[in-house]
Amino acid sequence: MNKWRLIPLLFFVGLSLFLWRGLSLEPQKLPSAQIGRVLPAFSIPVLGAMGKTLTSDYLRGHVFLLTVWASWCSACVEEQVFLLQLAREGIAIYGLNYKDSPKAAQQWLHEWGNPFKQVGIDSNGRVAIDLGVYGAPETFLIDAKGVIRLRHVGILDEKTWKNDFVPYFKLTN
Repeated sequence: MNKWRLIPLLFFVGLSLFLWRGLSLEPQKLPSAQIGRVLPAFSIPVLGAMGKTLTSDYLRGHVFLLTVWASWCSACVEEQVFLLQLAREGIAIYGLNYKDSPKAAQQWLHEWGNPFKQVGIDSNGRVAIDLGVYGAPETFLIDAKGVIRLRHVGILDEKTWKNDFVPYFKLTN
């Protein structure tokens, strides 16, 4: 009869361990099944360039960042300042405009600045789904062979850039 009294205690201890483990996770370091794989094939319209397309094949041949963003994304505003700095330093950044209207995206870039070499319009989110995107902003580091090397969920900032991305750039130069 006394052993039944231990069940609530064991349940509480198990639940506490589960919740404690969850608190130690870093949401920016979400795993991605795409790390180490070639960028999924896509062909999407280029923002502000009628008839032009951005393709995964076009992007191969150099190291670059692919940033998923949208005009409706409030965190993207905060990230934009740092992306503009990286672009001024010569880092190639391509944008993936996620589930957004082209008009709103163009207005947003006009207002906040444009660090992107080109922006692909992913209006239905298909490319983002293939990349395993949870939401905006997310940033991927793609190598010259088109292989996804890093993924960062959330705002890319200077600390993350220096700790996670810069070491990769040093290895490739």
